Amino acid sequence: MSRSNGAARLYDDGTVTPTQLRAFSAVVRLGSVKAAAAELRVTEAAVSLHVGQLRKELGDKLFTRTASGLAFTPGGLRLASRAAELLGLQDRTILEVSQAGRGRRMMRLAASTLFAEHAAPGLIELFAGRANDLDVELSVHHPREFAALLSGRVVDVALGPVPSGLPDSIKRVAFLNYRIVAVAGVNHPVSAVPARPAQLREQTWLLGPSAVTDGVVTAMLRRLQIPESRQQIFQSHAAAIEEAKRDGGIAVTLSSAAANDVAGGRLTILTGRGLTAAGVWNAMTLPSHALVPAAAELTRFITTPRATQAMLRGSGVNVGHFRPSIHVTLWS
Repeated sequence: MSRSNGAARLYDDGTVTPTQLRAFSAVVRLGSVKAAAAELRVTEAAVSLHVGQLRKELGDKLFTRTASGLAFTPGGLRLASRAAELLGLQDRTILEVSQAGRGRRMMRLAASTLFAEHAAPGLIELFAGRANDLDVELSVHHPREFAALLSGRVVDVALGPVPSGLPDSIKRVAFLNYRIVAVAGVNHPVSAVPARPAQLREQTWLLGPSAVTDGVVTAMLRRLQIPESRQQIFQSHAAAIEEAKRDGGIAVTLSSAAANDVAGGRLTILTGRGLTAAGVWNAMTLPSHALVPAAAELTRFITTPRATQAMLRGSGVNVGHFRPSIHVTLWS
């Protein structure tokens, strides 16, 4: 099934309307019903009604509110992805037509959630700043979609882990190793000693969007046999980390992203079997003869020390929202 067909199925039986999706998407992006109502110029009651109708029709709570922001169910995160895909299509088309008319170049990037939040902002800011006529569009996708996006020329470069079954026709350039760790607040019950598997399955797991889309993170959760009922999915990994620092549960994050909090005594890296994992981020493209010039230049630039430093500099993400410095599509 293609991405567009999968998204269209939301409308097939007439139970989910564009108005409901627009309200839900605004709540996702802005982090509150009040802010969504202000942006849509409707009452808070109207937004709550639309979200309530979605919950009823889909049989899913979609999200709950916490001190650190919204915590999504797996179903809520998937709906956020599809809603943004449908509602963003028109805006994206208008933008591309307008930019082409003004003589500007467009480079479209697809990225996994971990890369998009932690590494993409620094990379894009540095790379795009070298060319005054270049606009960069960043969208977030499951790595299994990379091949179709590249082959269909929906994007020019895909950034993240190499998905299984990636065709040999897709060129790949490895550029950064990363390590995933489980962390908790220093006063959390599992922070002092290696946790037993059964004990880990009883804890609340505070997760970013990669809990659904990133193969390394999902594989870790499967190995540990963490039930979905114990998983809270936040709008960003930064929000999940903030909740962990309040001893609200266990978070999964990049070791580099947690380093400052670990050094400052605000987080502890948990020890125990299955609580760490490693991966490699790759830049994936069509063969060289099919690349737009900006994409070819990016694949060369991304392996340089300057690019590595920019990617490791920081996430550029605040607690409540995932807002890279340059982006068009958030949940897609």
